[in-house]
Amino acid sequence: MDGLIRFDVATYNGVAMVVVESDLLPPDPAVVVIPLLTDYPAVTHLNPILRHDGRDLVLATRMIAAVRRSALRRAGSVADQGDLVTRAVDVLMAGV
Repeated sequence: MDGLIRFDVATYNGVAMVVVESDLLPPDPAVVVIPLLTDYPAVTHLNPILRHDGRDLVLATRMIAAVRRSALRRAGSVADQGDLVTRAVDVLMAGV
């Protein structure tokens, strides 16, 4: 799907995912996402709980992946919680 930007929520096979890739990168058929799950062990700062579509969902940061854009369907945004997502990726990559 074209038009996805950072912190958009998209669904893939029924799973909600947050786009974490920068909007400044050149276009690519795939985009980097992190799943939002209901039953995932939350580790402070690594797995923040995000509010989306009236539900509390855990950012499963260690399950970061690339998915073909054409397989995704936009389902909203968590841009208002973007700082939590950015911190989680920083913790994953740098441990801080």
